[in-house]
Amino acid sequence: MSIFGNERRLFLEGESETEQLGRELARCVVASGEGLIVFLDGDLGMGKTTLSRGVMRGLGHQGAVKSPTYTLVEPYEDLQPPAYHFDLYRVGDPDELEYMGIRDYFSGQYLCLIEWPERGKGLLPEPDIEIHLEREHDGRSVVLRAGSERGASLLNQLELIGPGH
Repeated sequence: MSIFGNERRLFLEGESETEQLGRELARCVVASGEGLIVFLDGDLGMGKTTLSRGVMRGLGHQGAVKSPTYTLVEPYEDLQPPAYHFDLYRVGDPDELEYMGIRDYFSGQYLCLIEWPERGKGLLPEPDIEIHLEREHDGRSVVLRAGSERGASLLNQLELIGPGH
């Protein structure tokens, strides 16, 4: 299977552009009428939760968006599509995720944002999109990579964010 338009690279100058990228991702998900599995990769402090906040606000959430480091998942079931924000940083063994019924979240109708996905290796499905964030000068370098046809289609609809766009 070939995945056309399978990668986008961006530079984001600050937190507002990171959140704007999340809002744009939410816009594309809503337009698709389907759920999406997104892996968020990057060191501590790279903007994974900021991007997640942008997604949730883009879906219409008005309240706070925090990283669910201790609860593992923060549900946003009143949004359309229903969204779940996972933070697997504190997971010691992927089997812990089996006990919480993590596979039930990946039905295809939900938007699932997963921070630290490597901690769930073996239990998580392949992502539709993987987003890698890393520090570059005073901003962030971002690589969005499609892992499925659905992800590639969504990346093709993304309006670019960042300086000059």
